[in-house]
Amino acid sequence: MTETDTGRREPAAGTGGSITTPLLLALALLAAVAPVATDLYLPAFPGMAAQLDATPSAVQLTLMAFLLGITLGQLVFGPLSDRFGRFWPLLTGTALCVVASAVAALAPGIEILTAARFAQGFTGAAGMVIGRAIVSDLASGKAAARAFSLMMIVGGVAPVLAPFAGSLLVDRVGWRGILWVVCGVVVLMFLVSAIVIRESHPKARREELRANSTGAGARRALLTRAYVGPTLAFAFGFAVMMAYISASPFVFQTLIGMTPVQYGMTFGVNALGITVMSAVSARLSQRVAVRTLLGIGLLTAFTASVVLLGLIAAGAPNWTLPLPIFAAVASQGLILGNATALALAAVPDQAGTGSAVLGSLQFGIGALVSPLVGLGGEHTAAPLAVVMLTCATVAVAGFVVAGRTAREHATAPPR
Repeated sequence: MTETDTGRREPAAGTGGSITTPLLLALALLAAVAPVATDLYLPAFPGMAAQLDATPSAVQLTLMAFLLGITLGQLVFGPLSDRFGRFWPLLTGTALCVVASAVAALAPGIEILTAARFAQGFTGAAGMVIGRAIVSDLASGKAAARAFSLMMIVGGVAPVLAPFAGSLLVDRVGWRGILWVVCGVVVLMFLVSAIVIRESHPKARREELRANSTGAGARRALLTRAYVGPTLAFAFGFAVMMAYISASPFVFQTLIGMTPVQYGMTFGVNALGITVMSAVSARLSQRVAVRTLLGIGLLTAFTASVVLLGLIAAGAPNWTLPLPIFAAVASQGLILGNATALALAAVPDQAGTGSAVLGSLQFGIGALVSPLVGLGGEHTAAPLAVVMLTCATVAVAGFVVAGRTAREHATAPPR
């Protein structure tokens, strides 16, 4: 370890640190900001439209602005953290996110709220992208896969708890109160970042990247099979889940006939599946190769999607559809963490940039596939099955593209 000019201790070049439990919890909190900031205020949309005299589509635009901000913000903060270190870009981003969150809660009109939500997503992206880069700085191979899988447990629980918590809060505190709760979560994120997180990107590596002003080295690294393959597996694996999330209200309530309560319980069971499989992945990663775990997850998602499409084509009863959907969704617990570990292990000197591309593709492709599942209307699940199978196929192709190179990174010792 060396002492920086700012007094913060950082690893020397070529050395690793350790991912302690407090650090892992802090990084999981950074990863949870997106589902909390998006899902918590969804139940408040009607009240928001009425109080701000806005149309439902204008209120929906506040969500789209947030997701666009996250996508673009990762592309900015990831490369910045490669060149200037992880800590200060992270702290700057989260501090600005606190300001944007307060402006959103105080917004007098829908226009300011939309702009504030974009800024909130853009600055909040710092935590997501830099959190992944920090794990890559401190561990690789099986250790990194285990850390990412444990972080996925939080990622699986947050989308379920956030809408439920929002539905409980909206009648008591209103939409502004919910946005103040989001602001409070961001404040906690800032405090945890300042207290728990330390610089993990060695100064020597940062100076080397700054010297390479053309960025040619980063571009070469990001175009290797070892990075592109797991990144495609990650982004299109996540797209399988986004297709399910977008179509689930219509499939479960309109087609199958579930009540809102039954739908909520089913949604929770599927999220629990992701959480359990993430925990299983974290446990098995000590004994099973990361690439093997990823392959099992991708094969499960692909097979489940084939079964889903086959059931629909055969005219099977609608009540048979939830089982293959559950298998495809639960398999994300084996896919997302392991694919992230393999991708970032391929670009150790540009982990911030690699994390940025990974996260931007995640939200960008997810946003693209979401409207596709509704092309057939509310009375067929065929578009959902086709989109899920297409995305699963591309994800498997990415896995195959990586080939031997990915296997070598999966078994590489920690730096």
